[in-house]
Amino acid sequence: MLTDPSMSAHPTIRLKPKEGRRLRAGAPWAFSNEIAMSASAKALKPGSVVNVEGDDGRALGTGYFNPNSLIAIRLLDARPDIVPDADFFAARLGAARALRDAVYREPYYRLVHAEGDFLPGLTIDRFGDTTVVQITTAGMEALRAPLLEALDAEHVVLRADTPSRALEGLPSYVEGDASRVAVQENAIRYFADLAGGQKTGWYYDQRDNRAFMAGLSSGKTVLDAYCHTGGFALAAAKAGAREVVAVDSSAPALALGEESAAANGLRCQFVKADVFEELERLGTAKESFDLVIADPPPFVKARKDLEPGAKAYRKLARLGARVTAPGGLLLVASCSHNIAPERFAQECAAGIQRADRRARLIRAAGAGPDHPVHPMLPETAYLKALVYALD
Repeated sequence: MLTDPSMSAHPTIRLKPKEGRRLRAGAPWAFSNEIAMSASAKALKPGSVVNVEGDDGRALGTGYFNPNSLIAIRLLDARPDIVPDADFFAARLGAARALRDAVYREPYYRLVHAEGDFLPGLTIDRFGDTTVVQITTAGMEALRAPLLEALDAEHVVLRADTPSRALEGLPSYVEGDASRVAVQENAIRYFADLAGGQKTGWYYDQRDNRAFMAGLSSGKTVLDAYCHTGGFALAAAKAGAREVVAVDSSAPALALGEESAAANGLRCQFVKADVFEELERLGTAKESFDLVIADPPPFVKARKDLEPGAKAYRKLARLGARVTAPGGLLLVASCSHNIAPERFAQECAAGIQRADRRARLIRAAGAGPDHPVHPMLPETAYLKALVYALD
């Protein structure tokens, strides 16, 4: 909603001279070292809605501001004086839903992908009549009331418990009826734990990659490492895999996977183990699989973790290649936006080489269309999935 142009709806934050190059080019972020931190700016409450200007007075839009965060400004709109009320959120949510409903027949998808849907600090996953809302920033937390007013959902669960909230000075909480729900994906009925599961309880981002690997699974043996609740494993079993082994260290996640397998009448062996240790054991025992899938949690959670995380991806690719049968396929994935696609591919290639395997890269993919990427913010394209054919 626009206000009277003769009046300013919000305080103004200015960039330092020659700063804000990415923001001026269309990116929605400005960092704290780019801001002219005046006394009035420092006094603003974290999450305050502000107008943003260049040092020359050029209007750069409406955003919210946190003087205590590295990402100090996240833009909501390229126009100044936008009031993010219920009407504002209704319009953004409506556009997000229209995009998903054009792609998916069933109401199981990521409804809002933060900056990818021009709603920074907000992630919403839809599970039929239930939506799980994740708020990660002080600015979006301050706008919670109009957001929830605009959200047209029968059941809402608030999962405001991500570790990144601490960086914004926010407490952790979960609200709403967070019972287990069913998830329909690729003709399979999965189960998700909305309260205790990772993230929102389910990973919609791998939907297309699960379908791709499933399409190559008929009659094959499959290993799903870091299986969580069995996304890749059950898709492969549904597609006619001869044998499926799924490995994860989380007993609750494995229990949901076993329940999903039973509900779908599928056969899958779930193994509770540390994945690196289990891959070492399988390699030493000379066991191999036609398809090996390695979809780990983020190894590079922050920039400081880049080198040890890169080494971990290299090791994972090496161990995965060791247990991939000749002529088999190896998928290695990363959900760490702090490792660039080129570096990730480099580490995977090095790991496969160290396993003395020759490989051809046959697929490089990311998340599906319900995870739109902001064209000027590569960080929103966090998921990387590489599939190799090994000789």
